[in-house]
Amino acid sequence: MGLLLPMLAMLAELLTGYPDAVFRRIGHPVIWIGTLIGALERLLNRGSVPRRRISGVIAISLAAAAVGSVGAGLEALLGGPVGLVVAACLAGSLIAQRSLADHVQRVADALDAGGVEAGRLAVAHIVGRDPEALDVAGVSRAAVESLAENFSDGVVAPVLWMTIAGLPGAIAYKTINTADSMIGHRTERYRAFGWASARLDDLVNLPASRLTALLLVAAAALVPGASPRGAARAIRRDARRHRSPNAGWPEAAMAGALGFALAGPRSYGGLAVDDAIMGAGGRRDLGSADIRRALRLYRAADALLVTLLAAGVIWTI
Repeated sequence: MGLLLPMLAMLAELLTGYPDAVFRRIGHPVIWIGTLIGALERLLNRGSVPRRRISGVIAISLAAAAVGSVGAGLEALLGGPVGLVVAACLAGSLIAQRSLADHVQRVADALDAGGVEAGRLAVAHIVGRDPEALDVAGVSRAAVESLAENFSDGVVAPVLWMTIAGLPGAIAYKTINTADSMIGHRTERYRAFGWASARLDDLVNLPASRLTALLLVAAAALVPGASPRGAARAIRRDARRHRSPNAGWPEAAMAGALGFALAGPRSYGGLAVDDAIMGAGGRRDLGSADIRRALRLYRAADALLVTLLAAGVIWTI
């Protein structure tokens, strides 16, 4: 299905998102994947540290292979124009471009309507850090950081792997990414068992994070008030200083493009994280208007990705 499937999948997700009626009736593919990963974790995560680490390798291998095989079977069955449309709708459920924008928009709206308390409640749905101690600037930075990082993980990466390996590639990627979010934590329970999932997630997200940064640099040339030069400078200076091998690239690009300072010290589950600042020298006193500026940049970059896919489809006809 080549470039046509990811292009149609992006358009389908932009137009409809994931319908609430469908969610209420059958749930969501990520929930099904999470159920499988949870079952494997309960079955295999036991014994000594070496055994847990080996079991973690087996678990993510089994999950990715099983779910990828389902994707391959579906792709084989869905031939012809009607099958392509059905496949695009299925593939669209693996992309989060519309839902990501909606969730981040709600944070800006909550800050405007209800102040910092409402903003904390809204941002708690999209970040893993402790929201209770965040002021307006902290809530706004958290929303913008989530937008940048999830543009890479939730949009560009599944589209990239769908382009490379079709529906099986996208669904296998989503399995790895979901496993990392569930068991890729450095806690006593998951440190050994989730090691393989966390490292594999770093690997499969590496090309997407760099592509996301390039898209944001290009989009900055199209958005009034944004700076492509500032984005490129922040990437060169800051991206590799982030504690994540991937998150720093889109965060630095967005920070530099908009004159923000993102990341830095924060708290996750009561644990302090002393991370490097992305966009060093930029403003840290962000507010709801800055979230909306970040959303404009995100939408421009997302539109560029769709345009690139469409141009590729036309080129191959």
